[in-house]
Amino acid sequence: MDADSNRPIIIKKKKVIVGGGHHGGAWKVAYADFVTAMMAFFMLMWLLNATTEQQRKGIADYFTPTISLTRASGGGDGAMNGDSIFTTESLANSGRGGTGNDTGSNFVRARTEAEASEIAQLEDLAETLLGFGGESILIENALDHIVTKLTDEGLVIEVFDLPGAPLFNSRTDAPEPITEIIIEMLARVVSGVRNDIAIQSHVKTETVLRVSNPVWDITTSRSARARLMLEAGGLDPARIARITGEGDKNPAVSDPTALRNNRIEFVVLRSDQ
Repeated sequence: MDADSNRPIIIKKKKVIVGGGHHGGAWKVAYADFVTAMMAFFMLMWLLNATTEQQRKGIADYFTPTISLTRASGGGDGAMNGDSIFTTESLANSGRGGTGNDTGSNFVRARTEAEASEIAQLEDLAETLLGFGGESILIENALDHIVTKLTDEGLVIEVFDLPGAPLFNSRTDAPEPITEIIIEMLARVVSGVRNDIAIQSHVKTETVLRVSNPVWDITTSRSARARLMLEAGGLDPARIARITGEGDKNPAVSDPTALRNNRIEFVVLRSDQ
């Protein structure tokens, strides 16, 4: 007998793991979900930090459902007349029910529409102001002093100094002829709306340190003078909400000593301000 026939038979079993050491691709799906969630979280944090209260309200209103639930209850027999414990307290037995938020939703919708209408009106006001440029070369030159911007407070009409063309005589509240033209034109334009007006004056920071800093007196008196000029142009005095002198605070450009900071801002206030 062959000696090899008496050897024990050894069977080796090899365990094959599909996917190798990576345990398949399920972890990739979970990781992708995690990254997506983190991205959404950081976008939310950025929106909360980068938007104003009015903008956040607009975003919230956009995602507010405007389709109400049915206003008719189901009715039926039983101790609860067909209702359930999840029925809102405003649901009456008479068959008139719903979420209880219909009035609130309508109010929010109406308020949003009113705000949009007012914003459109202020935008039209800015276009009307800039449209005066075709009347004469003098008025076209006056418009070089003006920029407009729409803010949460309202339409800001900013009138500023240009090189060689100041709004006021030196360090006084005596207006230059170009300033009289601009404010007369503004009085005509803002008379087309009913919004209140706020006036605030600014000046640039002086490069020379003075013992007595006159910037507060200058800006206050210039705002008061601008108010009188608006009223002389036909604006109802009751529409003047406030006049302020801002001194050399809140410069319009990064350089506080720049000529561009010499300016008067006329704010056509929104109705909710």
